[in-house]
Amino acid sequence: MFNNASSQVDRRLNSLESHLQQENPVLLQVVQSFRELDKVAYRMGLISRDDSFATRVPWWPMVSILGTFSSGKSSFINSFVGQKLQRTGNQAVDDKFTVICYSKEEQVRTLPGLALDADPRFPFYQISQQIEHVVKGEGKRIDAYLQLKTCMTEKLRGKILIDSPGFDADAQRTSTLRITEHIMNLSDLVLVFFDARHPEPGAMKDTLDHLVKNTINRSDSNKFLFILNQVDCTVREDNLEDVTAAWQRSLAQSGLTAGHFYQIYNLDAAMPIEDATLKARYENKRAEDMIEIDERIRRVEVERVYRIIGVLEHTAKLMMNQVAPLTRSLLQRWRKYTLVLDAVLIGLLAMGVTALISAGLPVHSWLDINAWATQPTWIQVVAGTLAVAGVSTVGFLHLMLRKFTANLLIRRLGKEIPETDLQEYVRNAFRKNTHPLRPLLHAQPAGWGRLAQMRIEKVLKHTDTYVQNLNDQFTNPSGRADASNPTIQPETK
Repeated sequence: MFNNASSQVDRRLNSLESHLQQENPVLLQVVQSFRELDKVAYRMGLISRDDSFATRVPWWPMVSILGTFSSGKSSFINSFVGQKLQRTGNQAVDDKFTVICYSKEEQVRTLPGLALDADPRFPFYQISQQIEHVVKGEGKRIDAYLQLKTCMTEKLRGKILIDSPGFDADAQRTSTLRITEHIMNLSDLVLVFFDARHPEPGAMKDTLDHLVKNTINRSDSNKFLFILNQVDCTVREDNLEDVTAAWQRSLAQSGLTAGHFYQIYNLDAAMPIEDATLKARYENKRAEDMIEIDERIRRVEVERVYRIIGVLEHTAKLMMNQVAPLTRSLLQRWRKYTLVLDAVLIGLLAMGVTALISAGLPVHSWLDINAWATQPTWIQVVAGTLAVAGVSTVGFLHLMLRKFTANLLIRRLGKEIPETDLQEYVRNAFRKNTHPLRPLLHAQPAGWGRLAQMRIEKVLKHTDTYVQNLNDQFTNPSGRADASNPTIQPETK
């Protein structure tokens, strides 16, 4: 079974390397480093044999577009790609997450969600399993949540866009919220759209909380751009600043006090502006903000390469500095609890035997081995049978105590560590180490030792090389005209 799972992972990674060879050769060596981490993770039990750290990160730059219903997300996408790709309207016109990527064919194609769920290059690889964990039975309905569209435009080459269904908190399903969280975590850039035509944004507090609150205190909060769209609706009253301020106050009430707030509208669908001065002011503001948004979208290709290397480094350090020590600490607590309960169990049995002797029963004769060897009495036979049964019972109770204390600590782990990759890895490693066939007194976690540490140290050394070589490609501090752009070639020792 392990060989079959391993071969499936190898096929997926080989396919990934084949695509990277053509699309981004600089990342080929990074895949090999992920393979090294996988070897350690398999031995420690952090991930299953049909999984890989390399398939947990999207390899294409990813721009996500979230927002309220009728906030102009689809119109923005159509304008960006230069085609009428997404349906538009004042009501909800699409109830699926749409992944849009480049294609060599001029014809636009729409593919089912399965195309995303089964391809490790996309951010929705095996998302059906996560949906199934959240809502039983919904994982089989992946096509009801996702679809893939292809479009031949140079603006999409080397990146993907994700258009979300209109965000209405009152009608959200748990699984849709789970996908939204997944998108926000993996995206290189998140555009959050709001509709300037809603004069009272405070009435949308639940929606704003879902779209904004989770961005607070994130280490990558700078990847969120908040866009007030369709601001041409303020032309008649000439109150763009007032409307913008109202939305900013609403965002502040949701906890967002930083971040850039853009103001745009669709020129093709905008209401006519008769006043030339007013028209110039609106169009100039829109042009300035669109230039900044386009620049941020353009930069995601470079940022994604650094981001993948950052994930590699983060995972390696997580395994060495947190997963291994926390698993070791958890095992020490588990051994202590189990041995204490074993001692209590043995003490109770000793008290029972002492009580029998105190009652005057001939326990000493039951244990007379010489008598057993010659002519055992029926009492000794019964006693021997009970002794064997007692030893078996003690062994069974010991296994039950091991399992009980392990489950107790796993439940506590959920309270001590947030539901993150760290919790998942420690929990999986702990379960492997508390398997009934694994000795209780092992000092080190399974699969962790000097060889594993050397593998991780090697990966960390290579990540420094990857970053240095990328810096050589995108920077030239010396200013020398002969500066080259070397490909990543970490040492192989």
